Amino acid sequence: MSTVSLADFHQLTPAESDIIAALNSGTFDRIGDGRRPDEAAPDRIVRAELLRFLLLGGGDGVYPHEKGVRISGAWITGVLDLEGCRVPMVIALRHCVLTRAPVLSAAIIDSVQFDGSTMPGLIADGLEIRGGLSLLGATVEGPIAMPGCKLGASLRCDGATLTCEGETALDADALVARSVLLRGAIVNGGISLFGARLGMDLNASACTITHPERVALNAEGIEVQGSVQFISAKVQGEIRMIGAHVEGDVEFTDAKIVNPGHDALQINRAVIDGGLFLRGGATVSGTFDLSGASVGTFHDKLDCWPGHGDILLNRCLYNGFIGGSVDAESRLEWLGRQSPERWGQEFWPQPYEQLAKVFESMGHDEHARAVLIVKERLQRKARRERARNPFMRAMLWLMDATLGVTVRYGRQPLLALVWLMFFWGLGVAVFGIAESRSAFKPASAVVLRSPEWTMCGVATTGERLLMPGQQSVRGRAAPGQSQLDCFRAQHEASSYPEFNPWMYSLDALFGVMELEQKTFWRPDPAKPWGGLAISYFYFQTIVGWFLTLLAVAGFSGLVKSR
Repeated sequence: MSTVSLADFHQLTPAESDIIAALNSGTFDRIGDGRRPDEAAPDRIVRAELLRFLLLGGGDGVYPHEKGVRISGAWITGVLDLEGCRVPMVIALRHCVLTRAPVLSAAIIDSVQFDGSTMPGLIADGLEIRGGLSLLGATVEGPIAMPGCKLGASLRCDGATLTCEGETALDADALVARSVLLRGAIVNGGISLFGARLGMDLNASACTITHPERVALNAEGIEVQGSVQFISAKVQGEIRMIGAHVEGDVEFTDAKIVNPGHDALQINRAVIDGGLFLRGGATVSGTFDLSGASVGTFHDKLDCWPGHGDILLNRCLYNGFIGGSVDAESRLEWLGRQSPERWGQEFWPQPYEQLAKVFESMGHDEHARAVLIVKERLQRKARRERARNPFMRAMLWLMDATLGVTVRYGRQPLLALVWLMFFWGLGVAVFGIAESRSAFKPASAVVLRSPEWTMCGVATTGERLLMPGQQSVRGRAAPGQSQLDCFRAQHEASSYPEFNPWMYSLDALFGVMELEQKTFWRPDPAKPWGGLAISYFYFQTIVGWFLTLLAVAGFSGLVKSR
């Protein structure tokens, strides 16, 4: 039990006398005009030891009111040491100057307010407060150490100036509170909220944090049941939210995150149930890492994302885009800002697959297909670069180029039908011209030996001996008439199937079809255009089989990368 009495504080200062005189009324709340003093004037000085005596219950007929000790405008000397104490009342030291850092470690207090005050730090590890800890507009020139604190309400630092340059200005690791409010605060140093649990929000809107090339805000493993807001914030250094879980939104609208050449936003493996906002005039200079993160939706503007090499989206999951670009061209440029080789990787297929999945879920199947085609091209390029054998690399290039042109690597198998139509039309032209130049002949050996065909190869002015009997027969071809035209003019040839270039090209293209054009007609290599026609016939037959097989393989998924 404490043996300290009021008599131990004999020769009270004028400020202390005013406090004692009005203590029991509960109406005293200021010294002088209540403004923060500029100097240690006698009418403003209050000893921290006297405050401790009063906060712990007082004595000798001097007892604090149930409202607690509320003072503004005091110059407090000494250390307010309440380590391990139970203070069942409010401590409100507003607009005061504390010459030494208060010690509240392991204390249990109803509420603590240092609004507008100046102090050289705060030692409060393990502090439990039934209400909240308020530092609204306060100036703290030293570290605030409060790891493991438990607050029934919020940690309020709106408008505060926290300075611990090059070090951690606010250490609130494992904090349990309703909210952390840093709106409009100016922090020269780092903030650590490692493993904190917040029942509502982390709001650092319009906050300025300066901790360049270091971790400006460490919120690794934080759990926030509300939202995280950095609207219009200015941060020099890294914001780290690795493994965080935010049930609401994470918003960087109009924020400026600057840490060039280093990590700027580390949100990898985080879970954001709501949306991630990166829009307005927001800029991120440095690496934005979303590897393994899960985000509800992106509300973004592409210009706000960092440049090439500073985006990591591997294994990042999300459900859609709201208010941003929703087209393959823009989003492929977004994914193209990744640089796997910078991190010792060849290629990351998952970001492309995820984007395609999102496009499909949003009903943009065409954009999804375009994304997957680019993914296949880049993935196959990475595979070729792994091949050490130049011949193998050349063969892979030939195969990939063919698949890319014909069926878009299996992602657009109907394209093979377009190519089939092209070669069908080309065949119609080649075979049609050849036929018009009489570069076709019957494919029947019987017809080719018949007088109707053989004698059409001789002019009417000539003769030819026919076997058997060695009978001389006059030719049938009129002057200038080709053998083919002569044959068609014969009555005996009227029952022979007519040549159709459309059907002939189709018959050559699809080997499984039997349109009987190939059965009855074939190019004549002895005639001009005949050699070209027969060469193209063989080529088109091979192409037809090849494109048909590619189309089947494309529909079955056999040519897609796994």
